[in-house]
Amino acid sequence: MGESNETSKALQAICYQRGSLRLLDQRKLPLESVYLNIQDSKDGWNAIRDMVVRGAPAIAIAAALSLAVEIHSLEFKGAPADAADFIVKKLEFLVSSRPTAVNLSDAAMKLGDLVRKTSETTTEVKTVFKVFVEAAEAMLENDVADNKAIGSHGAIFLRKKSEGLDKLCVLTHCNTGSLATAGYGTALGVIRALHAGGYLDKAFCTETRPFNQGSRLTAYELVHDKIPATLVTDSAVAALMKSGSVNAVVVGADRIAANGDTANKIGTYSHALCAKHHGVQFYVAAPLTSIDLSISSGQKIVIEERSPKELLNSEGGLGKQVAASGIAVWNPAFDVTPASLITAIITEKGVITKSGDDVFDIKNFVESTRG
Repeated sequence: MGESNETSKALQAICYQRGSLRLLDQRKLPLESVYLNIQDSKDGWNAIRDMVVRGAPAIAIAAALSLAVEIHSLEFKGAPADAADFIVKKLEFLVSSRPTAVNLSDAAMKLGDLVRKTSETTTEVKTVFKVFVEAAEAMLENDVADNKAIGSHGAIFLRKKSEGLDKLCVLTHCNTGSLATAGYGTALGVIRALHAGGYLDKAFCTETRPFNQGSRLTAYELVHDKIPATLVTDSAVAALMKSGSVNAVVVGADRIAANGDTANKIGTYSHALCAKHHGVQFYVAAPLTSIDLSISSGQKIVIEERSPKELLNSEGGLGKQVAASGIAVWNPAFDVTPASLITAIITEKGVITKSGDDVFDIKNFVESTRG
């Protein structure tokens, strides 16, 4: 993968033109804006696994586009069915890069089904490849529109639930903005929409240990957009809520189970417990692709464990050793917040609320949006 500096596009994590893909190396932010050239699915796998690109929507898009670049000018020998099999195997490989985020596996399944069906109705391999490339490109285009819809629905709902307050103070965890998506963001999109409407007093962002996505990335986006914001340590959230400084918490999601249990960046569960104790609304903002109806509860969500180096060394594992040699490490990338701690789930199709018995009916909501 080659490198190039492009400071003018610092908030554009995915730079794509047909046959060319560059990903902003988010490990180097906020001090450097370096783009890596992604030439094939292997480059895409490495970029996802090594956290060059992160955020559930962005991971899925980057994976699909890395394969689109690979097959763009590929001289493939075989029948259309062979081409479809080739794509499906590459997609399975890409899914193995980070297993917790459902967006990636969902995209792989849908794209795989698409190319298999196409291979049954064409005699041209190039048609199979063309259909895949166009579908991958559509993911990039549609994500921004979906994020803006999430932001709009979320801003309206939070204002409605916070009657009597002219402006809101909202806390978010990890990074869910332009750097985690194709643009605008999910949870950070809600904050952007509140700010654009003049309804945001202040945003609080956590540092998000151990990889510091909050302090390196979310803070970077908030400063860039001139949104009033304050950075806090992960361990300061309970004290912040006790002070009465937070009206709502909005986080993203890597996978939402059928009952509403939500896997998100490690530390989310702790913040949800704090919010419950202090009577603070707690929202999840995510596209419908983050919902996995095949999983009944969060107990069945596979949690990715990261390298011990992210805790043993500074800068999320990239810097000098800071921990004692020989210490054992447990470094889960995500935790699961029970649905009982979640006020509502904000999607591009609207807000999923609970019924009278404090239960989400996510299945009926998803099915109703398909009509």
